[in-house]
Amino acid sequence: MTTKRFQYRAYPTPAQEPALARAFGCARVVYNDALHARETAHANGLTYPKLAELSQRLTEAKKTPERAWLGEVSAVVLQQALADADRAYRNFFQAAKNRKANGGKGRFVGKPRFKSKKNARQAVRYTRNSRFKIRVVNRERALLTLPGVPGEVMFRLSRRLPSNPSSVTVVGEADGRYYVSFVVETPAKQPLPESSRHVALDLGLVDFAAVVATDGTRDKIANPRFLRAAQRRLAHHQRALARKEKDSKNRAKARAKVTAAHRKVREARLDHAHNLALRLVSENQTITVEALNVRGLARSGAKGRRGAGLRRSVHDAGWGQFLRVLTVKAAEYGRSVLAVDPAYTSQSCGVCGRLDGPKPLSVRVWTCAGCGTTLDRDYNAATNILVAAGQTTGLAPVAETLNACGGVMRPRLAAADPGEAGTRPWPRRLTLASNHGNPRRSRRGGCQARVMTNQRERVQVRSLGAS
Repeated sequence: MTTKRFQYRAYPTPAQEPALARAFGCARVVYNDALHARETAHANGLTYPKLAELSQRLTEAKKTPERAWLGEVSAVVLQQALADADRAYRNFFQAAKNRKANGGKGRFVGKPRFKSKKNARQAVRYTRNSRFKIRVVNRERALLTLPGVPGEVMFRLSRRLPSNPSSVTVVGEADGRYYVSFVVETPAKQPLPESSRHVALDLGLVDFAAVVATDGTRDKIANPRFLRAAQRRLAHHQRALARKEKDSKNRAKARAKVTAAHRKVREARLDHAHNLALRLVSENQTITVEALNVRGLARSGAKGRRGAGLRRSVHDAGWGQFLRVLTVKAAEYGRSVLAVDPAYTSQSCGVCGRLDGPKPLSVRVWTCAGCGTTLDRDYNAATNILVAAGQTTGLAPVAETLNACGGVMRPRLAAADPGEAGTRPWPRRLTLASNHGNPRRSRRGGCQARVMTNQRERVQVRSLGAS
């Protein structure tokens, strides 16, 4: 069994919206009180109060005139807010511990921050203890009964729930939309039949990805640039928002239009990630990618408008989101996702292995000074990624040619260290093994760079000869 989340659009009535807003506000206050209690204890040199102690303080606070109104909502909502605050602190300390153990590498998690009622997104969670109920009306509609909310909240049943949910989260967005999200247990999917095809992806901005497969095929996936396509309309809504008087109803309406424009971009990008990931997982046994530091790339670039455009393009591409979706789908269907070190994949020739030095992003095609082969930048990088996967996993995705003495002539690419790169916790069991030899390590631009080991290997790719 696997745990999944099913989200549906909800349509509360005007009489139900104030009750939901009250629940949002109470949960936010309890969350902030928990953060304040822990920060006060830390400032006074005391230990952090545990979750049980915070729960006891909440019970006592509900008896005071200042917090008596917390009793108007379900106690489950308040307890879940305390649990969220406790989880936020545990994630913060665990991430700091992991980064310290890995020499400053790994996922960065910021300190928990206080929530504002002006936040774009508000949410409350109900568990089974709250005894929420679902009543299916027909194939398209269902009704949800929540404690503290009058009547039944209607939501669109876009797909059937496979089992009884263990919890439901009610979400209110800034554009006025509401959603209900159920956590359910679903049967694990049957693994796909094993495939002999393996591919490597080189993610980019001109094209979203260059794909090179072990069967000699290659392809480039266009970059949809959803944010750039919506930029003119988004700028129109933002200018209209800037003209509205502060705290007015017209300003709230204009803000909702800006939020709706961003939501459309976000949903289109997520849909593209799911479709592409499903296609790759269905056709290939192993997908190899670079262990990119997406957060670092989004902060890099020159100062000024040019650098801002590059950073905006990195965010618009959504590499991190795509890699997370790809990893989840691969595990779901019995496939593998491998991450290799991105060092030198764009600098070394995929035919002879010669290191030709760094090249600006404007150079899309270059000629190797060693063998004279004309190389497409993206296809060549994807080929090197595929070669690195074959060297470290034994898949042997490409043919190898040895020299007369039996030694390999192509430089080996080092594998990524655990905790290196990425905006989300990668499944490190899929990350490639350690590098051969003892390469010297250096720092360059915040990314790990490695000097090639003395052992070299010559690799010849059939598909590359056509480029």
